[in-house]
Amino acid sequence: MKPVLLTHFTATSCLGRGLDATLDALRGQRGGLTPCDFPRADLDTWIGTVDGTDAAPVRADLADFDCRNNRLAQIGLTQDGFAEHVAAAKARYGAGRVGVFLGTSTSGILETEHAYQHRQFHDGQPGALPASFHYAQTHNIYSPAAFVRAYFGLSGPAMVISSACSSGAKVFASARRMLAAGLIDAAVVGGVDSLCLTALYGFNSLELLSRQPCRPYDAARDGISIGEAAAFALLERAPETKGTLADDAILLLGIGESSDAHHMSSPHPEGLGARAAMAQALSTSGLAASDIDYINLHGTGTPSNDAAEARAIHALFDGTAYAPPCSSTKGATGHTLGAAGALEAVITALALRHQLLPAGINTTQPDPALALNYLTTSRNARVRTALSNAFGFGGTNCSLVFGRADNLGLSS
Repeated sequence: MKPVLLTHFTATSCLGRGLDATLDALRGQRGGLTPCDFPRADLDTWIGTVDGTDAAPVRADLADFDCRNNRLAQIGLTQDGFAEHVAAAKARYGAGRVGVFLGTSTSGILETEHAYQHRQFHDGQPGALPASFHYAQTHNIYSPAAFVRAYFGLSGPAMVISSACSSGAKVFASARRMLAAGLIDAAVVGGVDSLCLTALYGFNSLELLSRQPCRPYDAARDGISIGEAAAFALLERAPETKGTLADDAILLLGIGESSDAHHMSSPHPEGLGARAAMAQALSTSGLAASDIDYINLHGTGTPSNDAAEARAIHALFDGTAYAPPCSSTKGATGHTLGAAGALEAVITALALRHQLLPAGINTTQPDPALALNYLTTSRNARVRTALSNAFGFGGTNCSLVFGRADNLGLSS
């Protein structure tokens, strides 16, 4: 496929707001997980909260969209000059030529939880939900795309993908297809997912929550920590003329999608779907496995997920003489569910831009049975290309390959 340029990108999570805070935490090997204190969540677990989200209502003219998820989206959009870059793209191409492609898993379901908590009762019988509750603009799965579209005054194609934890990665594929088809000239892509009781108690019912900060790929890993995040990128077609991009410009080089449909919530034990997604991402990028300098693992911290992903990586990379360094950054951010694919794509882009191999924090004893080149210390290194994995419930998988412009001969 033709490379796609990440004109700009940003990320907000429990590590902080914006790229500087995220990079500083990754370099310093600091995580943002804290003991769970989410309202009404009486759970012995750790979570990744974006501080101040509830204190930042959405813009007044968009008040019907007001919910935690869209508040978090707005916080993310206003970091790193991202909104200004989108406005510039709108001015270049026109509002109808900029698309919006976002991933989420729960959208604004917390607003529905609040609505039911405040439901009126008459003579002991439940009545209507509060008149202030706006389902279409909050809980509706399309809400984040509608909000971002309205926020920027865009009128191009817009969609939300909700394929569990691969959602925020798969939007890159959808946007690329529309760019390639000539239907749009730029795309706002990303993922937004915020904490809610449905997610916390849902994963608790599956016995997947760890009672301590999650430890992906550790020999003693025992579950996930749930976080929240808003991460965005502005995509445009990459110029074909050499010397037109900065050395550290980041390009999307390859995409792989698969669906193994092995089980509702467990991956195929041999990672067949994960392997197919990674293989397709390499194939569409024109790169060999030996060309990859770093892998940002899906790495949830559960025994079965990490083992399946490791087996898939061995199947692809064992035939090479090079085992790429890899890590899961979920130990720092928590698992941000529908936003994870986008957040980790941005972290991968940061690793490429700043020539950093980020450590997987909290992991002190990488599982020898998985036998990966797992990073427990962040360090500077030559990183030209990188692979980012996002795998979701139901076997829906997506892998993305990113690279620096100077490695492709497109920079000055």
